[in-house]
Amino acid sequence: MVCLLAACAKGPDVAPVTAADVLGKVRASGAKVALVNVDATWCEPCRAEFPDLVRLEREYRGRGLKLVFVSVDDESNLPAVKRFLADSGVDFPSCLKSQKDMEFINGLEPRWDGSVPATLLYDGAGRQRDFWVGATGYEKLEKKIKSILEEKP
Repeated sequence: MVCLLAACAKGPDVAPVTAADVLGKVRASGAKVALVNVDATWCEPCRAEFPDLVRLEREYRGRGLKLVFVSVDDESNLPAVKRFLADSGVDFPSCLKSQKDMEFINGLEPRWDGSVPATLLYDGAGRQRDFWVGATGYEKLEKKIKSILEEKP
């Protein structure tokens, strides 16, 4: 029982990533839709939208959605990131930005000013289909994802 509790306290795997790593995960995901959400544990709008993102991932995982969380927290905050993910019910690997801010921002989306939350939506071919900054609710996210899932090949 102690080992089980220790494993739960550890939280989901969180890998250090560069912008190129994130884009590689999107392209290699095999998903019909990939949603990349860049957030931070200290960001209130990020925390507010997080339950909707987790719910969406659970409901659409089987239909072809791949969700990639990328925290921009400082590496020293890794325990807090893992705790936040575990407390939020995230049961899949997530990421922690390991690149200098401007390199990461420009590598992921040059129009992005670095504000969080930031979300990027990709189709199954890895083409970016949408990008926005700011928190979004479940219904808007679902509509965007469904529009790609329902497209004819």
